[in-house]
Amino acid sequence: MDFDLLTLTHAAADLRAGTVTSSALTTEALSRAKANFDLNAFVTLDESGSLKAAAAFDANDDKSKPLGGVPVAIKDNIEVAGLPCSAGTPALKDYVPKADAPVVAKLRAAGAIIIGKTSMHELAFGISGYNTAFKTGPEYGVRNAYDRALIAGGSSAGTGAAIGARIVAGGLGTDTGGSVRVPGALNGCASLRPTVGRYPQAGIAPISHTRDTAGPKAATMADVELLDRVIAGGDAIEPTDLSQVRIGIVKTMLANLDADTEAAFHAAVAQMKTQGVTVVPIEMLQLAELNGQVGFPVALYEAYDDMVAYLAHTGTGISIDALAREISSPDVKGTYDGLVIPRKLPGPDDTLVDAKPIYDAAIKVARPALQALYRNTFAGNRLDAIAFPTTPRVAIASNPDSSSLENFGLFIQNTDPGSNAGIPGIQIPIALGAASQLPVGLELDGPAGSDRKLLAIGLALEKLFGRLPPPRRS
Repeated sequence: MDFDLLTLTHAAADLRAGTVTSSALTTEALSRAKANFDLNAFVTLDESGSLKAAAAFDANDDKSKPLGGVPVAIKDNIEVAGLPCSAGTPALKDYVPKADAPVVAKLRAAGAIIIGKTSMHELAFGISGYNTAFKTGPEYGVRNAYDRALIAGGSSAGTGAAIGARIVAGGLGTDTGGSVRVPGALNGCASLRPTVGRYPQAGIAPISHTRDTAGPKAATMADVELLDRVIAGGDAIEPTDLSQVRIGIVKTMLANLDADTEAAFHAAVAQMKTQGVTVVPIEMLQLAELNGQVGFPVALYEAYDDMVAYLAHTGTGISIDALAREISSPDVKGTYDGLVIPRKLPGPDDTLVDAKPIYDAAIKVARPALQALYRNTFAGNRLDAIAFPTTPRVAIASNPDSSSLENFGLFIQNTDPGSNAGIPGIQIPIALGAASQLPVGLELDGPAGSDRKLLAIGLALEKLFGRLPPPRRS
């Protein structure tokens, strides 16, 4: 078996057929995790636990479970029984939950072998994965699977890097404004941000209950579909007929693109047209304005109450003030100390203003208007999805500057609006950039509740684009 070509789907089939053992797959995944320590992809490796679970699968005559014996990785803000769940921050480094989060319980019930917890941007507040709280390799920050000098994206950085580097073929992240899709795009992984509420959110360190969701990331869209089916239920999905698909493109989502991303995106759209996809230029004139009225006001205001509730759930006795005092990464420290803890938002002329009235307006007025804009755009143009470059640039240098507010806004410019509307989005790898040789991703956002239809489109497009080649070994 060529591990560089491994997928969850093929691994599960081979395990059911008895042509490979879970012990062999798990041993290889652990070996690759150790060999790629300079990625900083894992904060915890459960070598003994995963090998014991693999041996138990191999000894069991029942090989029918959909993920039976397949190694996966879980982001370190999602609770796994018996393993630390730090949310990437020092105050929680010794918190060891006694139970699996419901999304993890679904994977475990389906037979998955959890090899460890993946590193992340501290408290999930960022897109770079540059976290100074944990250092498991020679440099700070989770590193890109294709170039160790570059960011892996965030906040689900470690899961993206581990899949891109062919350590595991799938796992879980979380997404508030782009956190499963940005690392997916930058590391060449497929991923799904499900409709908010499709997956249970219990047992996950939060930012915002309005915006947060767990999401699957994997080697292929077929693997993402398998993970989604395990978590949300339903029958297997077949690829859709692309000649029946209508996709909109918003001109403002093509801003700030680097040359590699622009060329790869337009080439992908041209490929889709050859398969009969109808591509419709559309306008969403209020998109940026409405999104700005929702994004930070909701995330920064809800972060306080939602974290207080989560800390109470942990039973650690840690207060939100104690958590904030120990935050290591300067960008996250500044956000928590300046905005989350005092419950303020930036106002005019470098002032700070009370967050509550702005939050109330976001929830009662701006977010419903944003959701209506999406609904009307999809319905009025008879669209199945809106397509755009997942990130406007390929991966940038990994250093403290990669976590700047400017880079944060840049890398979520296209992923954030759908997040705030609560709609689903899939990230599909489409190419290695011509000059950079780095992964470029395409996202499709669909109407609320259209997750399975989006996955069906993704399955068809995956056959068109193929899988990206693995990173070159140094």
